[in-house]
Amino acid sequence: MQLDGPVTARQARPAEDARRPNPFIKIVLLGLTVALAIWAAFPLIENEAWIGLAILAATTAGLLHLYLTPRHVPAKYLVPGTILLIAFQVFPVLYTASTAFTNFGDGHRGSKAEAVVAIQTASVTQVPGSTQYALTVATTGDPATGPLVFLITDPATRQVRAGDAAGLRDISATVNSAGRVTAADGYTVLTTGQASLRSKEITALAVPTGGGAIRSSGLSRAYEGKAGRLYDESCDCVRDTTTGRTWTADEGLGSFVAEDGDRLAQGWKVTVGLSNFTRVLTEPAISGPFLRTLVWNLAFALASTGGTFVLGLLCAIALHSPRVRGRILYRVLLILPYAMPSFAMLLVWRDMFNTDFGLINNLFGTDVDWFGGATSARFAVILVQLWLGYPYMFLVATGALQAIPGELSEASRIDGAGAWAAFRKITLPLLMVALTPLLISSFAFNFNNFNAIYLTTEGAPFPADNPANGATDLLITYTYRLAFGGAGAQYGFAAAISIFIFVIVAVVSAISFRRTRRQEEVYS
Repeated sequence: MQLDGPVTARQARPAEDARRPNPFIKIVLLGLTVALAIWAAFPLIENEAWIGLAILAATTAGLLHLYLTPRHVPAKYLVPGTILLIAFQVFPVLYTASTAFTNFGDGHRGSKAEAVVAIQTASVTQVPGSTQYALTVATTGDPATGPLVFLITDPATRQVRAGDAAGLRDISATVNSAGRVTAADGYTVLTTGQASLRSKEITALAVPTGGGAIRSSGLSRAYEGKAGRLYDESCDCVRDTTTGRTWTADEGLGSFVAEDGDRLAQGWKVTVGLSNFTRVLTEPAISGPFLRTLVWNLAFALASTGGTFVLGLLCAIALHSPRVRGRILYRVLLILPYAMPSFAMLLVWRDMFNTDFGLINNLFGTDVDWFGGATSARFAVILVQLWLGYPYMFLVATGALQAIPGELSEASRIDGAGAWAAFRKITLPLLMVALTPLLISSFAFNFNNFNAIYLTTEGAPFPADNPANGATDLLITYTYRLAFGGAGAQYGFAAAISIFIFVIVAVVSAISFRRTRRQEEVYS
């Protein structure tokens, strides 16, 4: 016989306890959080990033308080995602935006003081009477990759000093009869073989001194050379000690500039306001290629998205009828391009379009230089993107077609509508309600489809007067070439173009989503 009655607190407790998370797991996760915070604190302290250290400490304390108390249950689920969103989305966007207002790039990476040191040390030469030192190469990390340090022994006092890009400092060490350091606290002395493997780094290292720098002369000797260019604080300028020529500091440009406009290669990072943005619109050498690239970028994104959608939808409709035999086999074959790694397929297609030994020219008996002309190269990359992208549209269109009730098609046939009219008036609008958000995301992806261009044409062909901007370049590949090109990185300018890309994609997406909401209101 079964007895009914109210459930007591003691009876409900086992079920409630079963739903509670294991406290051991919580302790382990919080321990890992604290350990990660401690690990991250050391580089912040070393670089004197006190604001970052305070944020780290406050975040860690907040997490401990949140998960060690039974209150604030919704926050326990929202806070981890919010922290990851800020760390991996908001912060990179803000950092990119702030970089766009600076001249950050090659020659403009550090402070003015660092630029002065770099200019002076780069001009160091050995002169008669230069002090010679016994040199021992060491590191504070791994012998193969750690930062290099010069351990030099003064020939008169046999005092050992350690030197790197930050300067010299006295240390205690054990020295042999030849003046070479055999052991030093906190440093790993490199063997001759280990030092030989890093000879280029050793040659490039200059330890700044008051009037010049210490450079290596082989692996066992060093000399204190004299700087050919010295900074004069009274005039805020750099003066050539041989010719007397001066370069005065220009705080607006972040460079030392001579009277004739010549700039020293080494400068410093400064805020340039809207300069990077106005360059895109006002400098003829930049605005023309930028606008041409923008037009082609829009055409590529629209053709890739529209072409893959139409082809994928046609394949989905063709295989939607139950009367088609072997539908499963056909569907498996159609999604093969989507199942293969895209970067590998792009490289294969690049070789297929090769003029001399490519499959396409050999198959059709042609001799087309596909990547040699602007039109043929653009057609080729769109064709490759069509082949790679239609399986995705085929899959989503197949799922959307299967979700449309069959009664709608039957009702349209009863009303006398033909197949095309039923598709145009019923099936397609319902498909667009479901697929428009996916088309918008596909457009945003193709607008920034770096791999599709860089792994096939690398932006080629390039005009003779502008090797930095090719006919098939998208804005993203153009930005990459500016940021990491051989002519010198321009991170600030590249960040400004990234802002333009963000605004364009955001505007197009916002307009498209507004139209999607209107469709949902009509067909809901």
